[in-house]
Amino acid sequence: MKRILAIASVALTAGSLAACSLDSQSESADTVNVVIGYQSKTINTVTAGTLLKAKGFLEKRLEDVSNSSGVNYNVQWQDYDTGAPITAQMVAEKIDIGSMGDYPLLINGSKTQANERARTEFVSVTGYSPTGALNMVVVPPNSPIRSITDLAGKKVSASVGSAGHGTLVRALDNAGIDPKTGVEVLNQQPQVGASALESGQAQALSQFVAWPGLLVFQDKAQLLYDGAEGDYPTFHGVVVRRDYASQHPEVLDAFLQAQLDATDFLNENPLESARLVAEGSGLPQEVVYLYNGPGGTSFDTTLKPSLIEAFKGDVPYLESIGDFADLNIDEFVDDTAIRKAFAERGQDYEAALNTTTNPSALGGQDPVCNVAVTDPKLASELWINGRDATQAAANPGCLLRAVREANARGEQVRAAYVPDSEFGTRWFADKSVWVQDGRNFLPFGTPAGAQRYIGGHPGATVVEYQQALVGAV
Repeated sequence: MKRILAIASVALTAGSLAACSLDSQSESADTVNVVIGYQSKTINTVTAGTLLKAKGFLEKRLEDVSNSSGVNYNVQWQDYDTGAPITAQMVAEKIDIGSMGDYPLLINGSKTQANERARTEFVSVTGYSPTGALNMVVVPPNSPIRSITDLAGKKVSASVGSAGHGTLVRALDNAGIDPKTGVEVLNQQPQVGASALESGQAQALSQFVAWPGLLVFQDKAQLLYDGAEGDYPTFHGVVVRRDYASQHPEVLDAFLQAQLDATDFLNENPLESARLVAEGSGLPQEVVYLYNGPGGTSFDTTLKPSLIEAFKGDVPYLESIGDFADLNIDEFVDDTAIRKAFAERGQDYEAALNTTTNPSALGGQDPVCNVAVTDPKLASELWINGRDATQAAANPGCLLRAVREANARGEQVRAAYVPDSEFGTRWFADKSVWVQDGRNFLPFGTPAGAQRYIGGHPGATVVEYQQALVGAV
């Protein structure tokens, strides 16, 4: 009897396991996992990451697909500090869609192509700069280093393989310094590099957004070099595993539609977007708004020819930092899906592709100087604490007057932004280097930029920010 019961028990258990197995298979057949790798603190990717997640656009798009197909989608968000671990997870076939900067995209395409199941394709841009602005090199506040050439022989913190490292390599090369032997690069994650800069272990830090702006905002660094000085396009974008996209084309389509939703929302609501991204990343809202506010990063999903040509020009960088497989850029870049997404919305992809102006720009009327805000190279912005909207200024001089008047009223200025007078890069007014030239006060992002201007304008001189506030007319 005991043997009979034992046999029955085993049979029952086996039957139960078989039933569980069938249930599991059934659930698997009805549910598709969507694993997204993103970088919450990398502002140029927020339309495919932090903002996209906060608004739930992807989940809403996939819900629409579920309602018509009966298939459920399980979206999983995985947050990383840089693009490298996202690539590692894509190689392992554990991330389906990821976003990262241009140099990490090169490495992603190179490292994934050996395995057909892991092989990726570059399908859309998140944000870009036509001049390479906002990827930056910073130094401690009281550093004697004043230009890139002063970095020779110094220790510089950078995440090797990142967009920030690429900016450093290009800057050193342009300055005639061998990127391999001219400086000692400390391969560190951004937050580790920030600590190294503060402790004196590193004399400079080269990173992608938003780390340079964060450190300067916190008075832990000053700007040494803006990528715009190199005048070479930079961008961030989205990659997807080809095998996954072929099995689940509806997921890629939903993702790109959601990215377009997020892009439109950011360009139409930059201040609200900054709040959401700040909440999702832990970054100060003022720092986020530096980058995703009007005149900052251009958030545009199209794969512009100028960016792809620049991408091809970045390939020597890939070869310079290690042994990577050759990457055919034309095969890696595929605009089929993003064109389809545009068409489904009734939008003209070609028109967007050929547009080079920043979709988000300051406008309206300057209430202090009483003139229209029309020139994006001069347009500035004041953010007064407690207000639901910012105040536009036609030029930096009008901004100085607006700050002065706000101070006189006892209002607290939360942040003020001005375009660098040399390259047009959006920067903090109180962290800029101000130059007085006659009755004009001009902001520069770096001491080197200010000195270049002074060298060509006799009588011009550097003044403190407070002096500029007092003297502005």
